Amino acid sequence: MSGYQLEGSLLEVCSCDVLCPCWIGEDPDQGTCDAVVAYHFDKGTIDGVDVGGLSLVAVAHIPGNILEGNWREVVYVDDDASKEQEEAILAAFTGKLGGPLADLAQLVGEVVAVERAPIKHEIVDGAGTLTVGSNGGKVHAAMHPYTGPDGSSTTLNNSIFSTVPGSPAYVAVADTQKIDVPEHGYEWAYEKKNAIQSDWKLDYSGD
Repeated sequence: MSGYQLEGSLLEVCSCDVLCPCWIGEDPDQGTCDAVVAYHFDKGTIDGVDVGGLSLVAVAHIPGNILEGNWREVVYVDDDASKEQEEAILAAFTGKLGGPLADLAQLVGEVVAVERAPIKHEIVDGAGTLTVGSNGGKVHAAMHPYTGPDGSSTTLNNSIFSTVPGSPAYVAVADTQKIDVPEHGYEWAYEKKNAIQSDWKLDYSGD
C-alpha cells in the first residue's frame, strides 16, 4: 500500500513557556524556538514497509515564527530500524510521499544531519520520557500533561499549527529537558518549559 498508515505517540519539548505560542501562529516566547519533536510508531506501514515499534526524533532550531519555516534540524532514526525501514521513515517525514507530513516537512529549511541512535520513547500513567543516545546522552526529557477537573488531559484542537495534524494534542509541561549535541550546535537545558504529548493517527494513501 502506498502512502503511510501510522498510529503512535508524540513527545515534544521546546524552549517556549507553557503553552507554546507557536501552535497558535504567534512568535516564540524567546524570539526563536529550540525544540525536540519525537514520534513513536505503535504500528503502521510506510509504502508497504512495516515500521511498528520504531521512533524518529528531530532536534530543531526555529529562527522565528513557526509558519515561516526555515527550521534547521538534526534527525535521529531508531537504531533498531533496518535500512529499508530507515529509508521509508525518512521518505515520509522529509515530505517525499506527500500528504500532511509533506506539509510539515516544507517548514524545514535544512536537515543538518541524519543519524542513527538508540531512542527510548514511552508514556507511563500519562507521563512521557524521551531519551536519545546511549544513556540519554544526546536528548533527555521528562514531561507530564495538564489535566482538567475530571482528571482527563487538557487538549489543544484545531490549532493553526500542529505536529500531529488531525489529532488532539495534550498540553504538557517539560519537568526537565537537556539536549547535548554540540557537534551540530544544539545545547540547552530547561526546567518547567513547554511540552506537548499526543496519541496520533495518520492515514494517507497517496495522491
